[in-house]
Amino acid sequence: MSQLKEQLLQLREQFNTDLQVAASSQDLEALRVRFMGKKGHLTAILRGMGALSPAERPAAGQLANEIRQSLETALEEASVVIADREQVARLEAETVDVTRPGLPLCVGGRHPLTRVIDEICAVFSGLGYAIAEGPEVEYDRNNFELLRIPEGHPARDTQDTFYITPSILLRTQTSPVQIRVMQQQQPPIKIVCPGKVYRSDALDATHSPVFHQVEGLVVDENVTMGDLVGSLQLFAKKLFGEQTRIRLRPHHFPFTEPSCEVDISCWTCGGEGCRTCKGEGWIEVLGAGMVHPDVLENCGIDARRYSGFAFGIGVERTAMGRYGIDDIRSFFENDIRFLSQFR
Repeated sequence: MSQLKEQLLQLREQFNTDLQVAASSQDLEALRVRFMGKKGHLTAILRGMGALSPAERPAAGQLANEIRQSLETALEEASVVIADREQVARLEAETVDVTRPGLPLCVGGRHPLTRVIDEICAVFSGLGYAIAEGPEVEYDRNNFELLRIPEGHPARDTQDTFYITPSILLRTQTSPVQIRVMQQQQPPIKIVCPGKVYRSDALDATHSPVFHQVEGLVVDENVTMGDLVGSLQLFAKKLFGEQTRIRLRPHHFPFTEPSCEVDISCWTCGGEGCRTCKGEGWIEVLGAGMVHPDVLENCGIDARRYSGFAFGIGVERTAMGRYGIDDIRSFFENDIRFLSQFR
């Protein structure tokens, strides 16, 4: 009995000594396991109670319980003190200085092509045009035949495209959207058709097999070339500035008659001649003309009663002029150094 008592007292003394150096919750848990766990020191000592006589066991058991209770009490008290200390340290470490400026957020922006498309559509929306869209995978009939470009026509050479089947292709222009609208509704029609188009062009500084167009169409009674000129003059002034002038040059498109190329006075020199316009004072930005009567008839519209005009704007060329970009590939390379200029 005396030996067991001595072991218990030494255990308590050793426990109190180790408890003084415990600095964290993890240290306390390790101390509890070492002294009071299933394989701890206290459990090992209590196994020796079996060698005591029946008369000695009650006193030994009472002492053992007192020692265990004292150890548990000491652990609880130390746990409260250490928990408070750790909370204070955590609060100090995690303190937020509300007066400190916040970290700047990296805010993106619209792609320059999207910006130009939105600006063009906004100008014509203000003139009462609706926005129409159609599929990029199109029928040869809508893309060529109904636009007076039959198989073997020379115009197909300049619009060489990607065929999926002999009758299905990636559209070379957004004109098929105009065809679809005219087939589905009778005049008056007043639409702009923005979208992506495809041609089998080699990629270089000024050509891409993928590019964007915004085409416009107006069909109604008594529509004239004067209406087309007035609309394009207003478009040029809204997009390039109030001092901008336009110039029409005769041209040929199979789907319009008469047809024209439309130039605007150079946005850099105002028409005087500079490097941007190659000394000419004018920059070509779009093609236009009066819708050919055969195209109207192909879509079920009476060409004797109705007339119309159409135009097509190259988005990349317009964006290159607006922002001084000299390589069309910059639009598609996703270089963050390039795109970040347009935030």
